[in-house]
Amino acid sequence: MMAAQRMNPPAPATDAALLARVRDGDLGALGELYDRHAESVRRVLARLGLRPGDADDLTQATFLDVVRAAASYDGRDSARPWLVGMAVMRARRHRRSITRWAAHLVSVGREPSPPAAATPEAALDRQQQAQRAQRALDALAPKKREVFVLVVLEGLSGEEVATTLGVPVATVWTRLHYARRELRDALSRGER
Repeated sequence: MMAAQRMNPPAPATDAALLARVRDGDLGALGELYDRHAESVRRVLARLGLRPGDADDLTQATFLDVVRAAASYDGRDSARPWLVGMAVMRARRHRRSITRWAAHLVSVGREPSPPAAATPEAALDRQQQAQRAQRALDALAPKKREVFVLVVLEGLSGEEVATTLGVPVATVWTRLHYARRELRDALSRGER
C-alpha cells in the first residue's frame, strides 16, 4: 500500500480548500495560492496601466489582504476572480494617490521597447501600433478599462467580472460595449 501512495500523489487542493486553511492561520496555504495566481493578478494590474514595480507591489499587497479576507471567501473552486477583484480595488486606491500618478507619468518614457522585428520598418510599424493601442486603452475611463481588461484580455466571464467589481452583469456588458466602441474609434482614427 505504501508503494501505491508514492506512485499516486494526492491531488492538489482546490482554491477553496487553500483559503479555508489560510483562514485557519496556515500561511503555507497562502504560498500555494500565491504560486497559483500571482502571475494572473500581476498581469491584470499591469494591463490596468500600473508600472511594473507598482503592479508587483500591489500583487503582494493583494495576497496580504487574503489573510484578512479569507473568512469572507464564497467557496468557489477557483479564487482567481475573487483575487482579481481584490487587486482591482487595490488599483483603484492606488490611482487616487497623486504622487504615485506623477511618478507614473515620469516613467512612461522609460518603458522598454518591444523585441526587434525583421526590418527596421516593421519594427517601427509594430511599435507605433502598440503605442496607438496603449494610448487608446489609457484614454478609456477607469471603469470601462477595468471591464475591458478583465473580460477581453483576461478572459473572465461577465458574471465573474460583475461579482468581482460588485456591479450588475448588465453594467459589465454596457461598459464593455462602450469601451470596445471607443477603442475601435480611436484606432480607426489613428490617434497619435
